[in-house]
Amino acid sequence: MMLADPSKKYRRMYQRVDLPDRQWPNNEITKAPIWMSTDLRDGNQAIFEPMDMEQKFKMFQMLVKIGFKNIEIGFPSASQIDFDFTRKLIEENHIPDDVYIEVLVQARDHLIQRTFESLVGAKRAIVHIYNSNAPTFRQKVLNVDIAGAKQLAVNAASKVKEYAAQYPETEWVFQYSPECFSATELEVAKDVCDAVTEIWEASPSNKVILNLPATVEVSTPNVYADQVEWMHRNIARRDGVIISVHCHNDRGCGIAASELAIMAGADRVEGCVFGNGERTGNVDVAAIALNMYSQGVAPNLDFSNINEIIATVEECTGLPVHPRHPYAGDLVFTAFSGSHQDAIKKGFEFQKNEEIWDMPYLPIDPKDLGRDYDAVIRVNSQSGKGGIAYLLEANYNVVLPRRIQIEFSQTVQKRTDEEGTEITAQEIWKLFKETYVDTKDTHYSTKNYRLYDNNGKQVVELEVEVNGETQQLRGEGNGPISAMLDALRLPIDVLSYEERGISSGANAKALALVELQVKGTGKSAFGAGIHDNIVTSSIEAIIACTNRLIDQGVLSTDQVIAAAV
Repeated sequence: MMLADPSKKYRRMYQRVDLPDRQWPNNEITKAPIWMSTDLRDGNQAIFEPMDMEQKFKMFQMLVKIGFKNIEIGFPSASQIDFDFTRKLIEENHIPDDVYIEVLVQARDHLIQRTFESLVGAKRAIVHIYNSNAPTFRQKVLNVDIAGAKQLAVNAASKVKEYAAQYPETEWVFQYSPECFSATELEVAKDVCDAVTEIWEASPSNKVILNLPATVEVSTPNVYADQVEWMHRNIARRDGVIISVHCHNDRGCGIAASELAIMAGADRVEGCVFGNGERTGNVDVAAIALNMYSQGVAPNLDFSNINEIIATVEECTGLPVHPRHPYAGDLVFTAFSGSHQDAIKKGFEFQKNEEIWDMPYLPIDPKDLGRDYDAVIRVNSQSGKGGIAYLLEANYNVVLPRRIQIEFSQTVQKRTDEEGTEITAQEIWKLFKETYVDTKDTHYSTKNYRLYDNNGKQVVELEVEVNGETQQLRGEGNGPISAMLDALRLPIDVLSYEERGISSGANAKALALVELQVKGTGKSAFGAGIHDNIVTSSIEAIIACTNRLIDQGVLSTDQVIAAAV
């Protein structure tokens, strides 16, 4: 089965904009807009089970804490719980002095009256009326012509002004939305909006909000930006108007449309914190705000504890935040790819002392959002040595030499391929110890040792168990390592040796890493030792490495027995 011929079923639902001198493509976002959260209204009407009073209140408190100054709290004329919630906020004095609560109401007289009843006693409130002027709604829903649609808006605006005059103790702000603006003829939208702002006497000292919603997203973002700029340049009383945009995400372009609309002259953005809303959702406010933040523009919203915000939104809405959700998802700061991990690891090496954040694959510092770096690199079958090395360094202060990184990554790869799952830092550390440390007891096993100086030479005396038999060994050299090799009497040389502390304080441990090569073969192996004492850890690393060479068949059992006799 194939898709139907679109040319026979669909048509362009928007008006082309004649704007050859458009300015928005050359503009940049240099300051945050006014933000309006509609989580408690548009977001609430789009979930399986609308929020109860407790959930609404928790959500409201969260929105205030984030920093929203305009919060649409509901549709009190259409819902008793919204009416009661509005009264609760007002009567219990939960609304900060600098926050405007907003309520939505259709352009109908009796609903407007009920709305004002819900707002009695509010210090500041925005009354938001709407009706559609788009051709599809005029013809198929409202059964009115252009003049009839305009009259609905005019009547509602007059009624809002009339009721507001009865409550002078409240600071009123009026908002009008020509619903489905993006699918409405621009001349029609302008005419209706101008009529409304005339009734409301919009002026610099009496600002009116005109919301230009993409109620259904019907065009590419550039077309919407053209529409917004056209209105910005042509509406009457522009200095008395706050242009607001309310983008839905039907085409998946709500964020882009909103950002371009700001560039085109919009002053205000409406949306939900993580993009909840009808159909594919409202615009994602957190994403827009953090896009600005990542470009050095203060968003005036606080997402520094994004995990707490996620938990509240998920609890109140019953909707999960997708693991790949911009900025908020569990996996958005996580690299599984080996090349990504290697680049991030190297980036951190440069980033430590830099003031400006400039990291491969990480456009924003996870710590700014209250995340740590533990989840930045996670290892699965797609990962490489860089990710493994990063996790060991970040979690255990273990910096592996490059050659052992390469070898150990193959061991991890084999494990993840077999199990088909992610492997944690703790599991990687356990596998490292199993591979390089725990082999210290397989063939040779050190029981005790004594190290002392003899005429400038280091002498080591060891009691070892070799294939079940206890042997006394003695060796001397320029240092503990050479003395140990002399004691073993095996044909092995040290290719590399490193030591470092892997913890601090009372529980400090020393890690010794050694690479031994069997003479005349070109074959080598790595071993590691971990102990409170660095000499002990070095001896254990040599023993562990020797046992690995035996396990690999590079050293024979006969050589081991002969050396021990």
